[in-house]
Amino acid sequence: MNRIKAIAIVAIANSVLAASSFAQNHMVQANIPFDFTVSGKLFPAGEYRIEQHGTNIVEIRNRDKPISAVAMVGPDGQAGPGGGKLTFHRYRDQYFLSQILSDSAGMSFRVPVSKKERATQLQEARVTPSTTTFVATR
Repeated sequence: MNRIKAIAIVAIANSVLAASSFAQNHMVQANIPFDFTVSGKLFPAGEYRIEQHGTNIVEIRNRDKPISAVAMVGPDGQAGPGGGKLTFHRYRDQYFLSQILSDSAGMSFRVPVSKKERATQLQEARVTPSTTTFVATR
């Protein structure tokens, strides 16, 4: 009977450790110094936490304010060695999150272009070309 209890305890401990390591590994933090848009929602500049929830879903949450959103993402396939970064498309003073890359968090996602970004692209294409902006993650 004691052997069965010991096996059960080891199995439960392994399950808890696996679950906690999964939760810790699929999250990045970044200080974003400008307002930005994700899936049509405007976020103010600040400290953000991005967590993976499921295969193609991430949650973007402001650390200091009760602002968050859930976004659908797709695989990117561009994971490379060293750190992580968030990529933004910039049109004048508007920024749109386009990519989340982090080796340590196991994230390599592309954020689909929203209707708002597409409209901004068309409007700004006549005036000035877009640029890409990078923000380091932790």
